[in-house]
Amino acid sequence: MPLFDSGPKVKECEYLLRDVTLRMLANSDSAHWLSTAFVPGYLAGVSTSLLDRIERREAGLVLYGLSPPKRETAPQELQAIAARQVARLAALPVDGIIVYDLQDESERTGEARPFPFLPTVDPSAWACDHLAGATLPKVVYHCTHGDTAAGFVAWLQRLRAQPAPLAVLVGAPSARARGGLPLDQAYALARDRAPDVRLGGIAIAERHARRHDEHERIRAKDAAGCHFFVTQAVYDVTATKSLLSDYALATHDRGESPLPIILTFAPCGSAKTLAFMKWLGIAFPRWLENDLSRAADPLATSIEICAQIFTELWAYARARGIPLGLNVESVSIRKAEIDAAAELLACLRRITLDR
Repeated sequence: MPLFDSGPKVKECEYLLRDVTLRMLANSDSAHWLSTAFVPGYLAGVSTSLLDRIERREAGLVLYGLSPPKRETAPQELQAIAARQVARLAALPVDGIIVYDLQDESERTGEARPFPFLPTVDPSAWACDHLAGATLPKVVYHCTHGDTAAGFVAWLQRLRAQPAPLAVLVGAPSARARGGLPLDQAYALARDRAPDVRLGGIAIAERHARRHDEHERIRAKDAAGCHFFVTQAVYDVTATKSLLSDYALATHDRGESPLPIILTFAPCGSAKTLAFMKWLGIAFPRWLENDLSRAADPLATSIEICAQIFTELWAYARARGIPLGLNVESVSIRKAEIDAAAELLACLRRITLDR
């Protein structure tokens, strides 16, 4: 059970209390009584609240997304990276974290990748082992394209050993990719072999702008066992509103309740980051791309734009009964953009509390 009932002002108090508690544990040698008498039960309540809120289809979920380091990283450096991420996460007022499963998406587009792809540490190992010191719930992304049925079931069983396991399954990077385990088969295996793993899916507004059927994909994944959805980074407010509108109408007309849609936002601090985000398939309206490209301070401009976009989408979804949440990430490894992601998260979270 969470320490308090849900509510924007009360959640703010809970976040502050958790942050103070974690800092006391990290910095005080005299806090043994705190860690043994109070914190286990309190943090246990916090760590399960994300799953509870997803099940209740609440609006206002706040997540932070990160990627595992490169597989070739030396073991000592992996430990240092994990320690830095755990410390950063302890200072963030979030309900949980997302750990991505990065894939080489070169088959998706004929354009050259701005940065070379290097395989990363397995996201479930990074989330469950290296980031074990982070008490937050972890949503683990998993690409089924390289799986066999037996391998996928084994992965599910490892994830089930974690408290309140959450995962987002991702299919092949493009329709041209062959082999692997199709998503529909993965969903069926998860329902049969690991019903306690709460699954999420991805929702892509840019695909909806082309095909006008992303809302039906969401409904089909709902029927297959998904409990929430996460978008890629949002910079095209019109495409995202169209997706939310069609999803709201489809669920309303069929007497269904919408699932939480978690919108992802990422700061953009350089021309290289902008080029990479566009390569990833993130749509930028021409005017917005111009503003970012000519801005004296692209990071500050991108944070301002993201706040405007989220404010508009938050009000739009709320009026249509869609429980909206947010996820903030940095697609760049530059410290300035990682720091800006924390600033962006704080800015957007204030919007969810002002309701």
